[in-house]
Amino acid sequence: MKTSIPTLAIAALLAFGCLSCTVALADDVGSFITQGYAKGLRTMETMRMIDTDNDGTISREEWTAFQNKVFSALDRENTGFVGSEAFYEDPMGPVSFAPGAFILGLRTKAMFDKIGPDADGKISREQFLHFQQKIFDMMDTKQKKTVGPGDFILATH
Repeated sequence: MKTSIPTLAIAALLAFGCLSCTVALADDVGSFITQGYAKGLRTMETMRMIDTDNDGTISREEWTAFQNKVFSALDRENTGFVGSEAFYEDPMGPVSFAPGAFILGLRTKAMFDKIGPDADGKISREQFLHFQQKIFDMMDTKQKKTVGPGDFILATH
């Protein structure tokens, strides 16, 4: 079968366009969160801790359950809100369900500001989970409601 040069050119442009969309989504995650948070979050160690059914992927439900645990660890007073002091100033102690690099990357003023405190200077559980869901959606480039290692692990060069 003979393929024309214009057909090949169109196919190449379509392939490049798809690749560009994937790269753009990855770049969105990088600009949406801090580099320190990305480095602590997007590791195989963190993925294993979130992947509670050990199927090699993170489902939306596993992601949300993990982020709920994170918020509960920050909200030690169980008020449903976390102020800046509890978020990045108070010592939190060791957390068994998340790697230390993840916790250190999250608990910064820059991440607190990115999540977006309300007028009272606090972040609600709802705000926190909404922000984290956006991160999951950005990593879920195939829109399957699951994230595998190829989308989750941060490539280091």
